[in-house]
Amino acid sequence: MAQELGPLARELSLPYYDDALPAHDRFHAERVRDLAIRLANDCERPVDNDVLAAAAWIHDIGRPLERTGEIDDHDAWAAAEAAARLEPEGVAPDRIDAVTHCVRAHSIRASSPEPETLEARLLFDADKLDAAGGRGIVRLACIVGERSGRQGEAYAVIDDASASELAASGLPDVALLREWVDERLDALYTDPGRRLGESRRQFVDDFFARFENEIGVDGTQ
Repeated sequence: MAQELGPLARELSLPYYDDALPAHDRFHAERVRDLAIRLANDCERPVDNDVLAAAAWIHDIGRPLERTGEIDDHDAWAAAEAAARLEPEGVAPDRIDAVTHCVRAHSIRASSPEPETLEARLLFDADKLDAAGGRGIVRLACIVGERSGRQGEAYAVIDDASASELAASGLPDVALLREWVDERLDALYTDPGRRLGESRRQFVDDFFARFENEIGVDGTQ
């Protein structure tokens, strides 16, 4: 009997995350899998949870190579790699196509295709929701850290330009994190995703209100 697609994808994907940094590691993939299934359980339409789980495990396997410049597009690379690994395992072509479409369409980049299936939209939403709320803020801060210093670039400062007494740095400040959260939550496709997104948006609003208070934006210290 053929192995179920979700567990098979997990087994195949884990080695690809060995060199991943925290924002896009195997734990992110697992959280996205769990979130995607949670959203699927709240859908009125039937969802292929096996395809969804498989796509969640696979979606960021190309991130380590993209980070080091060995590939340009982790979405397209991961989709091709997944097809090459799943076909010898006897996975049916239509199910491989379903998984790879989810993977190709999971990013918020302008170059990414629109998610056309419910499974692809749920994966997209779950991935974006992992960048909101308490854990999401930490994760986005990790992404800023990954980019800081790359090729000598100073990427962001942990401050708010409107409150700093120092000369303007010309660099993005912590408001960048809020912009990233809003961008992702505004892009959600599914009703379950948007409902969860609103509760996480509230946490983000509360967090930045506290942050602004601590750095004196409201006139206090």
